[in-house]
Amino acid sequence: MPYGPADAIDVSGLKRALVIQLRHHGDVLLTSPVFTVLKNHAPSLEVDALVYAETRHMLDLHPSIAQVHVIDRGWKALAATARLAREWRLHAALRERRYDLVVHLSEHPRGAWLARLLGARYAVAPNFGRKPGIWRNSFSHLYPLPPHARRHRVEINLDALRRLGVQPGEDERKLVLVPGEEAERSVDALLSAQGLAAKGFIHFHPGSRWKFKCWPPERAVALVDALSRRGERVVLTAAPDEQELEMIADIRKLAGERVADFSGKLGLKQLAALAARAKLFIGVDSAPMHIAAAMQTPTVALFGPSGELEWAPWRVRHRIVASAEHACRPCGNDGCGGGKVSECLTRLPVEAALSAVDSLLAR
Repeated sequence: MPYGPADAIDVSGLKRALVIQLRHHGDVLLTSPVFTVLKNHAPSLEVDALVYAETRHMLDLHPSIAQVHVIDRGWKALAATARLAREWRLHAALRERRYDLVVHLSEHPRGAWLARLLGARYAVAPNFGRKPGIWRNSFSHLYPLPPHARRHRVEINLDALRRLGVQPGEDERKLVLVPGEEAERSVDALLSAQGLAAKGFIHFHPGSRWKFKCWPPERAVALVDALSRRGERVVLTAAPDEQELEMIADIRKLAGERVADFSGKLGLKQLAALAARAKLFIGVDSAPMHIAAAMQTPTVALFGPSGELEWAPWRVRHRIVASAEHACRPCGNDGCGGGKVSECLTRLPVEAALSAVDSLLAR
């Protein structure tokens, strides 16, 4: 008989479960194995997701998910009656599903009151010691969090299931992201227009919505220059964000026509399709890095204040480029002294990134 908690539950006897992850794109993608494991251990179970609207494409073609429900952050800007109407429709849709289990994977307070309002027999969430009693009393099961940055986020998410007595198999823990046929076709057309073949280019996504996670443009240019002189074709991408696009513009001014630039032109599904066709991905700790890992593209990841033990590319060939001279990392701060510039990242030499690229391409 396998070991497990005394209050383990039999998920195979449940009809519906709701997994809640109200965080950013990368966080949502890193929950994808949770759905796989639940469905594998209870094939008749319908597993739904509740996420922010802008992150739904991380999960909406996942083969183990029945429905994706969304919360639009824009609701906050609506008049009170309009916002209440949208919240009521969401709540009614969730109530109609009659969930037996709620799996809440973040500190967001909505998970606690949904666990109560939806009437699920079982509900599991992280055990945040600083949370009030209403948090602890909203869930039938709580699971401990590891010390800061000492365990990968995928495994922390799966700890929710372990707490229920569901033990993930080794082959169930991969990330799942399905681009879809439309994204595949559009990316093939973009690559063809640039004379690029699948596995014939390096995908470089140098930016992040968080300035303190960004490598300086001049170092990105130096890396592009070094790769171009070796005969490598480089494709640049960036989110349709003013700050990221400005960074790409700075790179383009110096790199010229040596790169193909798809910045601001791709949706999340297209970004995944592009990453799948690259022979290598280079980027900072961000959602595109996790997307590349999900597509099983070898990845060079530049890390600064965030910790690679928690956020490294998951189950894909990769190399971490991080400073060994800054004993303060990973600090998790938004730049040194809160100044939005992380010296442990900005001082990373181009040569270290090139060495990581060579190590992966040599295999």
